[in-house]
Amino acid sequence: MSVFHPDLRSARFIPPIPARMPVVRLMRRTPKPKPAPHDVRIEELDVPGAEGAPAVRLRIYRPTALDAADAAPAPAMLWIHGGGFLLGSPAQDEASSIAFARALGMVVVAVRYRLAPEYPSPAAVEDAYAALTWLFENAARLGVDDERIAVGGASAGGGLAASLVLYAHDRGEIRPAFQLLVYPMLDDRTVTRRDHDTRNVRLWSPAQNRIGWTSYLGREPGSPDVSPYAAAARRQDLTGLPAAWIGVGTLDLFHDEDVEYARRLREAGVPCEFHVVDGAFHGFDALYRGARVSREFHAEQARALRAALSR
Repeated sequence: MSVFHPDLRSARFIPPIPARMPVVRLMRRTPKPKPAPHDVRIEELDVPGAEGAPAVRLRIYRPTALDAADAAPAPAMLWIHGGGFLLGSPAQDEASSIAFARALGMVVVAVRYRLAPEYPSPAAVEDAYAALTWLFENAARLGVDDERIAVGGASAGGGLAASLVLYAHDRGEIRPAFQLLVYPMLDDRTVTRRDHDTRNVRLWSPAQNRIGWTSYLGREPGSPDVSPYAAAARRQDLTGLPAAWIGVGTLDLFHDEDVEYARRLREAGVPCEFHVVDGAFHGFDALYRGARVSREFHAEQARALRAALSR
């Protein structure tokens, strides 16, 4: 019997992706977005970055129904794309951003942050914080309720979302209402593990994890004194953070670190819903977007957001 979920059985034939920077640079080509649907307006703009840093580009998805004069303030989410800190853009998550906007009547603000190794930590989280600050400051203009703003992301974006929540908590200027962490990349120390059975890991391998963390940290993963603004799992005190949803598959390289982070959030008194997909690997929902297991995974995220951000 296959260890893979029945909907993902053919994933056993997926070949490994070489973990080399020339391959990463080839994969940085941004997919061309499709035309905006009739019921969601898509806008791109640049907003001020951190002091001394360049402007940050945002891609905003806003349901046209919010343009009505009598429309009530809507919830919103700052979305952070994945890519191992090395590649990616908001365009790769266009379908899910549109789906969130439609299903929840929410504004989704996707941030294009600076990538490693050219821009190591804390560049990415500073860009994300600049985007989140702009979203809070412009909530009224966007028709957004600033008490219902979530932060979300997938993979490295999920790790950045978790670190961003810590960063915002410590600065005390703005407070997200919720964190949606989709198979988040939280702990550089996973690179140092030698007891990990990774035979059925797909799409994101231990070798790729090493190059991603090394590039992002600018030093060897597992080193002392790594900032929690780079690797959220390094944070000792998780009290006072907004409620969370974490979802991951049992065949994901990040499964164990995500289990541990969810446990620690709960122990710190932070409500955290943990959703596990048996036989699912990293990024399964992007590669098998039409599969039933992927649709159910996205429906769980929408349900969690609706429950957290409803009035």
